Amino acid sequence: MDIYLDNSATTRSCDEAVAAMVACMRDGYHNPSALYRPAVAAERALEAARETIAMPLGMEGCTVTFTSGGTESDNLAIFGALCAAREPGEVLYTAAEHPAVKNACIQAAARYGHTARVIPLDAHGALNLTALADLLGPRTLLICVMQVCNETGVIMPVAKVAQLRDQLAPKAALHMDGVQGYLRLPFAMKGSGVQSYAVSAHKVHGPKGVGALVTQRGYHLHPQMAGGGQENGLRSGTENTVGIAGFAAAVQAYPQGDKARAALLVLKQEAAQLLQTSIPSMQVLGLQPEDADSAPHILYAAFPPVRAETLVHALEADGVMVGTGSACSSRKHKRSEVLTAMGVPPQVIDSSIRLSFSITNTAAEIRFAAERIAAHYQMLARFTRR
Repeated sequence: MDIYLDNSATTRSCDEAVAAMVACMRDGYHNPSALYRPAVAAERALEAARETIAMPLGMEGCTVTFTSGGTESDNLAIFGALCAAREPGEVLYTAAEHPAVKNACIQAAARYGHTARVIPLDAHGALNLTALADLLGPRTLLICVMQVCNETGVIMPVAKVAQLRDQLAPKAALHMDGVQGYLRLPFAMKGSGVQSYAVSAHKVHGPKGVGALVTQRGYHLHPQMAGGGQENGLRSGTENTVGIAGFAAAVQAYPQGDKARAALLVLKQEAAQLLQTSIPSMQVLGLQPEDADSAPHILYAAFPPVRAETLVHALEADGVMVGTGSACSSRKHKRSEVLTAMGVPPQVIDSSIRLSFSITNTAAEIRFAAERIAAHYQMLARFTRR
């Protein structure tokens, strides 16, 4: 039996999503831009999916543009905003941002004559609000702040960021990468001060290759693809109706409200408690599991002197799958830029693994995984050079 604890990298598509995609491929395959009756039905299904995906965000006043995933959504928000700017300015992004945001900010700034600047982190991995206040000013065009750090699980203080923006850079837009927060944390676009919000289906038990950019109605972005003008002219190309059907079905199937979040938090806290009891030297990176600003589904921990890669492969042999930070960077053998920005020592970074939980995990799985981590640690630590 496999125990999958790398749900921040991707999730297993739920049965409802698979069924919806199969039905769409068999019966609802028509192009929603065509005029005959089945195509009109496909268009209606597309519009219904928009409402479904916007509903958890308080759908009033929101526009949903379908994309190929979180990376394209982030790129559209950043390139689309900076391309539309009339004068040179600055884009700010936190040192915790996913490469889809960080690299987009750097490249878009260079392309359109702007300056990209990094917002530092504090020792726990949250953005430094004092440093942000020093960076904000009349030249600020765009601020990019993720909802939840995909590595540490730290929830960023977006409301405070919006307040500072309103005071010091009222013309700046605020973009949020919501890939790790959507459905797992409560958030409403209305009144948030956020202009754009990126989501991805495969992080919430939907299919890969589909996502959305949710924007405040009336917020202007410049399209980054030329073509037939689909998605209200913002994202040309025939819509991925099969993927969108799966995305909408996954959102509908996802448990709403505090109950699901509480269940995830129980798993996280139990994992941390079991590991800290059996391995007193374990270090939680970021905030402690009981902290209100720690997301309920991510636990990032270090087990020095055992190297993370060694521990990951040892656990895999037991059928336990865990991550080592951002899945987009784990194969590049680079130290985590997030942990480096937090001031974590290199030897601790090298021993860090990420456990990320989903609504399908069980307490029994957590206990088995913790038991195997402890057993491998006790053996490997004896043979690891300090």
